[in-house]
Amino acid sequence: MSVEKEGKTTAVVAYFTIVGALIAFSMNAEPKNAFARFHTRQAFGLHLMFIGFAILSNTWGNLYSFFGLLACYFILWTYGFIGALSEKRQSVPVLGPYFQKWFTFIQ
Repeated sequence: MSVEKEGKTTAVVAYFTIVGALIAFSMNAEPKNAFARFHTRQAFGLHLMFIGFAILSNTWGNLYSFFGLLACYFILWTYGFIGALSEKRQSVPVLGPYFQKWFTFIQ
């Protein structure tokens, strides 16, 4: 069985809210899977980005910026989720490589 098939369930779970990313983090504790780790980092970064920008958007009080943020998040989330389902290590555009560097604590 390939590494991608073994880690597919964990990778998919990571994309379901920030709680799903934390569950995937614990699911990948033992045995460690590189594919699951890759997608857990991607999903964790996306969720944190959304939460952080949503807080900023709420502070500004601009509803239109929130809708733009939501559309951007949904597109990036869909891109990552489809990558996990199709067993590919494709990072989300622009931010994906940074998520891999910033979240090295996710093993």
